[in-house]
Amino acid sequence: MTIRAPGQVEAILRKLKDAGFEAYIVGGCVRDSILGRTPGDWDITTSAHPEEIKALFPRTVDTGIRHGTVTVLMGHGENRRGYEVTTYRIDGEYRDARHPENVTFTASLKEDLKRRDFTINAMAWNEEGIVDLFGGMEDLQAHVIRAVGDPSARFTEDALRIMRAVRFASQLDFRIEDHTLKAVREMAPSLSRISAERIRTELEKLLVSAHPEYLRLAYESGITAVILPEFDACMQTPQNTPYHKFNVGEHILKALEEVPAEVVLRLAVLFHDIAKPLCHTRDAAGRDHFYGHAEKGVEVADRIMRRLKFDNTTRRRVMLLVRHHDDILGEDPRQLRRSIVRICGSARTDRNFIPLLLQVKEADARAHHDDYIRERLDRIGRERRMYEQILSNKDPLSLEDLAVTGQDLIAAGVCPGEQMGVLLRRMLYDVVDTPEHNTREYLLSHKF
Repeated sequence: MTIRAPGQVEAILRKLKDAGFEAYIVGGCVRDSILGRTPGDWDITTSAHPEEIKALFPRTVDTGIRHGTVTVLMGHGENRRGYEVTTYRIDGEYRDARHPENVTFTASLKEDLKRRDFTINAMAWNEEGIVDLFGGMEDLQAHVIRAVGDPSARFTEDALRIMRAVRFASQLDFRIEDHTLKAVREMAPSLSRISAERIRTELEKLLVSAHPEYLRLAYESGITAVILPEFDACMQTPQNTPYHKFNVGEHILKALEEVPAEVVLRLAVLFHDIAKPLCHTRDAAGRDHFYGHAEKGVEVADRIMRRLKFDNTTRRRVMLLVRHHDDILGEDPRQLRRSIVRICGSARTDRNFIPLLLQVKEADARAHHDDYIRERLDRIGRERRMYEQILSNKDPLSLEDLAVTGQDLIAAGVCPGEQMGVLLRRMLYDVVDTPEHNTREYLLSHKF
């Protein structure tokens, strides 16, 4: 098999080989190349020790030299890239479900490959061909995620591999081999020892994969019980209502499949009904209700995202989508303009938030009972068309859109300060209702 690596990668391999060392590309870049995907990273493994790598290349960074990794910098300017080059190694004992106590450099490629997580990630390649010692190619062809060697040993070395098994399954639409899955279920509690940042990264990758519904497998194998117990509660909460055909968790999973693979959108859909178990009531007729679940969902989503160390911008945008996912934005342009200002505020910067909200609402609608999907989608379609027309008309939606400025009001005798802010907002509310009022003459001649 021939793999077309970037020229800079080939240059590194060639230089190491010419100096008398073995060198291969390894791991995910080999897997993705075989699958016809474009690798995100190109990692290199070699028999050369770190000091020997540094002696061969003029520009290097000691990114993980204690564990044998040196980043080799290639190219200049826009073409400058860094490639991790790691010495063949044997890991010592793991005591924290993350780091080996020590590493030992080795001259054996086999010893290096056998410490890797899954067979599909334990293949190496150079111009002499592929090295596949653990059946990775066979598992790729069979669409199987299988641990290298004893799965319990691999998960003991790094408990995050438990999540990675499900994440790779979701990205590739593969199944997890039985013994590996058994170890996932048995060892899922050890994820509690993994940092929130690493958990968040794997959760994001799963959510934006081609198959976010594999979150169900994370639930069935006990992973979410550790990292996202709020979702487990959703999977155990029924929805006895004519509008729904799934329980809360299955509704969320279905909606995740219906929204574009962008992290804010997928998180918003994951959390849009996350508080329904807390708001669940049942009336005398046996019908379920979830009053206030959107507002309560903001609190729950905030708590989860803080726990998982999401950045503030992502957290705020997701919370806003959760808060308004159930809103009816408007039956006419005036109502919709009011909703835009109510949701986005009086500044122009967040106006593009509305298309995101419409995507979340549409995904939510598509996960409802079949009898109600068309009605909800029709309403959302009307809202989208009205929104586009409002933008086309350049209707005023923010203080920046007003035909007057603070300087105009000062010239008219208004004192700067709180009074001016109140006056400008009153003007905005007036022109949102009646856009033709947005003229300098009208605004300055009326008392607001």
